[in-house]
Amino acid sequence: MHGVIWQFALQSGATVKRLCNAGACCSYENMTEAKNTEQTPALDAITGKPMPKPIPASTLIIFRDQPGRDAPDLLMVERSAKMVFAAGAAVFPGGRIDDADFEYARALGHEDIDEYGARIAAVRESIEETGIAVAVEGNLDAKRVSEARHALHQGTNLADICNQFDWQLELEKLIPFSRWCPPFAEKRVFDTRFYMISHDDHKAQATVDETENYNLFWGNAQAVLDRAEAGEVKIIFPTKRNLERLAQFGSFDEAVAHVQQHPSVLVSPSLEKRDDGVHLCIPEGIGYPITSEPMDAVQRGFKK
Repeated sequence: MHGVIWQFALQSGATVKRLCNAGACCSYENMTEAKNTEQTPALDAITGKPMPKPIPASTLIIFRDQPGRDAPDLLMVERSAKMVFAAGAAVFPGGRIDDADFEYARALGHEDIDEYGARIAAVRESIEETGIAVAVEGNLDAKRVSEARHALHQGTNLADICNQFDWQLELEKLIPFSRWCPPFAEKRVFDTRFYMISHDDHKAQATVDETENYNLFWGNAQAVLDRAEAGEVKIIFPTKRNLERLAQFGSFDEAVAHVQQHPSVLVSPSLEKRDDGVHLCIPEGIGYPITSEPMDAVQRGFKK
């Protein structure tokens, strides 16, 4: 990204320009410092108003390598049109991190409660939304996983389910991929950690939960991007950028090698004025092959 970013705020009908340094606006250190202390939240990049405290969330990119094919399949869920966030969009399984997830991480003896609470939430959300249990050691026959999923929907904590079923979580199998937190004060602002995991059990059947999602499908990253371009599915800005990054890999191992070269950092998009209009941008040099998109295209979402 260019070293200088022009961010715009519309105040009293006038366009106000605010010059900001890309490194400062998008740096991992600045964002995490604001999050880890009780200081005033960062300002909205458009309005200049204080940001609400972001909601911790976690997302899991589930890989299924396909022997003889050029790229692995990824599990996508299409969210219900009734959802407040990303209604009708195709996303990776995930959701907000519950207090019980942090408590379970603490009970398991992890020092970094934020990190391991997020990993636990990713495992839990995968079971809830898709019926696929990953990073779990134990009896994972279809009936047992279905029982666990039903219990989660009824409000039972994952810790209690693991104790009951003698399941052991293998949280180190989750590979940090990225972390996104937008600097725009939407109705809900999420600080989302993305993880990758390999799941080559082709017999495991992913099924919709019929509450938060209405459809799910396996497809390689480029195929999902092609479907979005054709107007067959809707994908939001972070999902699109992540899919473009994932489309570079021919296997899960290639993806792991990539993130070793480009470790997970916090991505906070910003606005940049260019000759053809305002673009929504992310930093370059962190593993993403495409780092901007015209703002009007982001607002349209996808072709109807």
